[in-house]
Amino acid sequence: MTIDRRKILLFGSAAALRFSLFSAFPLLPDLLIGRAEISTPVTSFKRLQEGLFLYTHNVSPYDGGVFYQANTSAPLFLPLFALIPSQLFSLVTALLYILADLLCAQSVIQIAESGVTRSSRLFTSPRKDIKWDSVAVGAAYLFNPFTIATCLARPTSVFSNCAILYAIASAVNRRPVKSMLALAFAAYLSLYPALLLPPLILLCYDESTVAEHPKTSITASASKLSSFFIGSLSWFMIMSYLLTGQSWEFLQSTYGVHLLLPDLTPNVGLWWYFFIEMFDSFRQFFLGVFWLHLLGYVGGLCIRLRKQPLFVLTTLVGLFAIFQPYPSISDASLYLAFLPLYSHIFPLMRYAFFAVATILYTTLLGPAFYYLWIYAGSGNANFFYAITLVWSLGLSIVVGECLFAVLRDEWELERPEMKGKDVRRI
Repeated sequence: MTIDRRKILLFGSAAALRFSLFSAFPLLPDLLIGRAEISTPVTSFKRLQEGLFLYTHNVSPYDGGVFYQANTSAPLFLPLFALIPSQLFSLVTALLYILADLLCAQSVIQIAESGVTRSSRLFTSPRKDIKWDSVAVGAAYLFNPFTIATCLARPTSVFSNCAILYAIASAVNRRPVKSMLALAFAAYLSLYPALLLPPLILLCYDESTVAEHPKTSITASASKLSSFFIGSLSWFMIMSYLLTGQSWEFLQSTYGVHLLLPDLTPNVGLWWYFFIEMFDSFRQFFLGVFWLHLLGYVGGLCIRLRKQPLFVLTTLVGLFAIFQPYPSISDASLYLAFLPLYSHIFPLMRYAFFAVATILYTTLLGPAFYYLWIYAGSGNANFFYAITLVWSLGLSIVVGECLFAVLRDEWELERPEMKGKDVRRI
């Protein structure tokens, strides 16, 4: 068994950086926990602590009215955290989140090493020789400031991201059962990853049928994988039912919060301000419209980009970072982790500088506008919501640019004579 020294150096330096920030700046994690850009009502570490306090005092964690997280009612979280001595709680949780980040990076490296982003069963890019080294791809994730800030703030979205990346890594490595189990766990944690099921099934099918003789039909494979996904998700639900005193109240307090948006705490998303201003008589209608809008991307992308299901997953992750009810920079960091995998399409992007400048602009001004509104009192909600609109614009440009570049890449494969020529609408 060969040992990759570069990978050891990468993981060691990333872990050391995170641990040194936890140790040298003990007040920094507490500061980041309260940031609206990182912590949301459904992922906040502070709300996790509230649920843990209720759980350890034999009270349902959902009785407090502030705890909306499904993942901590699972046998992997609240009972585990309840066993940690209070004096070691900060240290243990810091090590746990550092480990989760390293597992995410390992999954990203495995996806990069598979080469699926450049060459798959149905498509091989004419620019397949342009690529980043897998360790460089992992470094781009581990040393992304958004990833580091998320690790320090310890939102529970880290575990959702880890499950999503592991599901995709398992799919490209032809382990469809593990892939479905990981996606079911991610959907159990955050609900919206369930929308990744169709493209993930296509990815599992494409990678599995490369080695299968004879090949199974896509219908049979989809039925089998969907059944396993539903069964795994049902098992997680039943475990929550048993751990909450054989009560289904957690459904309303977790997934109901995603679907019905009762908590309008400000975040970097588009929903909270819109529904603050919404008349109650129109609320249910627009909730349906917003969710249908998010759902509508799945089918269209799966059909148009059938040859590249991994890019469909990447695009959906980016869209979720913009349009889901409670987004944070943790979701953006997950999307940005996939972009180095598609370095071969970077030359085809037209507005990369504008997109990067927009994201940097909002990253710097977002906290300032939030301070002016909440603390200084010299602004109002429009200050912060305006900068979140610009943030969403920046991410939308990145998603749109990647879509254009991938479609252009496919088009040049079909028509090699058009390579390098401008495309103009007539």
